Amino acid sequence: MASLKDEVLAKLSAIPTPDDRPLTATGKLSDIVANDGKVLFSITVDAGEVKAWEKVRATAEAAVRSLPGVQSVLVALTGERAGAAASKGTKGSGGATSPRAAARAARQSGPTGIPGVAAIIAVASGKGGVGKSTVAVNLALGLRDLGLKTGILDADIYGPSLPRLLAIKEKPQLAGGTRLKPIVRHTMPVMSIGFLVEEETPMIWRGPMVMSALTQMLREVEWGELDVMVVDMPPGTGDAQLTMAQQVPLNGAVIVSTPQDLALIDARRGIAMFRRVNVPVLGIVENMSTFICPHCGERSDIFGHGGARAEAERLNVPFLGEVPLSLDIREKSDAGAPVMASDPDGAHAKIFRDIAARVRDGLRAESRPAPKIVIET
Repeated sequence: MASLKDEVLAKLSAIPTPDDRPLTATGKLSDIVANDGKVLFSITVDAGEVKAWEKVRATAEAAVRSLPGVQSVLVALTGERAGAAASKGTKGSGGATSPRAAARAARQSGPTGIPGVAAIIAVASGKGGVGKSTVAVNLALGLRDLGLKTGILDADIYGPSLPRLLAIKEKPQLAGGTRLKPIVRHTMPVMSIGFLVEEETPMIWRGPMVMSALTQMLREVEWGELDVMVVDMPPGTGDAQLTMAQQVPLNGAVIVSTPQDLALIDARRGIAMFRRVNVPVLGIVENMSTFICPHCGERSDIFGHGGARAEAERLNVPFLGEVPLSLDIREKSDAGAPVMASDPDGAHAKIFRDIAARVRDGLRAESRPAPKIVIET
């Protein structure tokens, strides 16, 4: 019996392309992820050919959707611009534009927001393993507790964490045939690529497909009316972060770091990147700040202490708070019951709520119009 992937390939082999070859013979098709009724793949063409290939993308999506047992299909059409690397230079006699100027121009030209979403904030880290996703989930819940209608997007394509952190096993349903309904947990709409693939499925995707998938999860999901969307970013300073900064008007970024010097080096890179693309840095959170033994009460600064606060002062960005290295936070996160939801009156929940209040106030400050200067004559 043919596998779902084989059936998809058979369908795609019958689809003609602008160069009169079957889609499967063009070399433009990515690897196909197909399991549990969910199918994901991309078609990568030259940027100048995107318009001509959109019909191919739509035909491929319709053909795969017609297969028995297929519940949802994500087909990304991505355009790679020849010589794009040359645009990374700085402005000189040749008239090339610097990344900072290009980002400023993109924001001034008005990246389109998400309908119904008033503000979007990114929770990021320069490196993995600092507890960014745990902070993002509890920050979102803290903003919700402050009366804001909040949603959360898991943008970590290669290592999605929200399905585990929020104990979500169901799959999103289609709305109107083409758009996805987010999963609702703790009254918040939630979306993650992890809802569409199995937990152990490797995401062997090139940069353009990552960018296209992010764009679709932002714009082809029924988010509804939100005061704020929290985006759990992948670690680092690569395609996903640049896509977010260029495709949507980010209202701010929250940087998560541990106190140790090695993590702070990467946190600096993250802050520099967001500043370079003109995204306000709302502040730094020091996660795993200290450890208090639950048996003897002795304090141990396993990763150091106070490094993120000192770095925030040095870089002139707000310090949002310290989150301890806690067995309770870890156990509740692994169980899909974040402390803000499972123990809202506890000491750890208060820490996250205070951080959320500072983020909310930072958002208000960033959205406040500049003062008008009146010159009397």
